[in-house]
Amino acid sequence: MVRFVDVPNMRRWLVDTGIENAIEGIADTLVEDFKRWELFDKTPRVASHSEVGVIELMPASDGVQYGFKFVNGHPSNPARGLQTVTAFGVLADVQSGYPTLWSEMTILTALRTAATSAMVARVLAPEGATTMAMIGTGTQSEFQALGFRRLLGVHSLRIWDTDPHAMDTFERNMRPLGFDIVRATSAAEAVEGAQIITTCTADKVNATILTDDMVKPGVHLNAIGGDCPGKTELDARILHRGDIFVEYPEQTRIEGEIQQLDADHPVTEMWRVLRGEAAGRTSAEQITIFDSVGFAIEDFSALRYLDAALDGTDYFTEVDIIAEPTDPKDLFSLVAAGASVPTLA
Repeated sequence: MVRFVDVPNMRRWLVDTGIENAIEGIADTLVEDFKRWELFDKTPRVASHSEVGVIELMPASDGVQYGFKFVNGHPSNPARGLQTVTAFGVLADVQSGYPTLWSEMTILTALRTAATSAMVARVLAPEGATTMAMIGTGTQSEFQALGFRRLLGVHSLRIWDTDPHAMDTFERNMRPLGFDIVRATSAAEAVEGAQIITTCTADKVNATILTDDMVKPGVHLNAIGGDCPGKTELDARILHRGDIFVEYPEQTRIEGEIQQLDADHPVTEMWRVLRGEAAGRTSAEQITIFDSVGFAIEDFSALRYLDAALDGTDYFTEVDIIAEPTDPKDLFSLVAAGASVPTLA
């Protein structure tokens, strides 16, 4: 039997646990796993692109457990009443190959993305940052706000989106939770006075959401919207002014903001910063850029955290998805009754 966390159970777990507590727990697990980065079997995600979106598999293993996520990204889906991103994930035991956890990951991905952003910003953002500009207030934005509040103490948000309804939704969800929210009339207005800037837009295009003049010295950029080939958000001149930090260069150079740069442009891997092998923020004037595209180890960490959190609870059901005949070498015995009996002539 395999633990299965469906959407109702994920909702129950989050209501009881608290979203900010879950984000912090995933962030702590991310730090643990980033610090043992070299132990992981890693590969860029396997992507199947179409004119309307992408479907991807994201695998990773630490040699004890294997995990993968199935995820899509279809920017036009909301116009049809569908989610832009949906996902599910699996953990398996390496020794047997048997799956041990199967979970929805549409919600869990939002948690892990917020946890990753805030975990990195805790290291790279200017000290004492309390104000964040959010360019794009789609389905990820509320989770980002909660993650940055829990891990950094950010409480002032300056928001901008081309879709007024998206800003309405964000304000409706976040104002009751105690945030100070300024609704800007442009991206340029939103970034005024912000110490952290998060960009997270959905369109699959090479866009310029932030121009070079909008980014002042000392700012930390949390660039999470450029996450596939042909999709960017930052003016390339910003990338030349700042220090760029990434998850897995082999994937980020294909999908991230740095797809705009030469292949040998220097970047710093975050696991090295967390291990103390590379510098993070080194001055008050430094511009730091987290070119985040999402990597499989982050999903592995989120699943690992969830799996441990399920112990001793009822936030899951069990599903029988492993065929186990009495004799492991006689699979046919499970279905023998369905075999046809030949008719004699």
